[in-house]
Amino acid sequence: MASLTIRNLDESIKAGLRLRAAIHGHSMEEEVRQILRQAVQASPAETGLGLRIHSRFAAIGGVDLPLPERTYIRPPPDFKDKGEP
Repeated sequence: MASLTIRNLDESIKAGLRLRAAIHGHSMEEEVRQILRQAVQASPAETGLGLRIHSRFAAIGGVDLPLPERTYIRPPPDFKDKGEP
């Protein structure tokens, strides 16, 4: 197993960790291991914006939005060679 030393930790954070560990019924070291484990295991794909939006609306069965009609403001470009250099 690896070891990790954290320097310059604010006393208020240490006190909060001690309290949190006591509430959960284990040591400060175990509390920090659990916090780090949770932080590392949460991959960005699980918490990405798209999935967060999906999970919000999945509970109500999703939402179907009407797609607007596609209109062109200008004609598409003409790529034919017009003899220009």
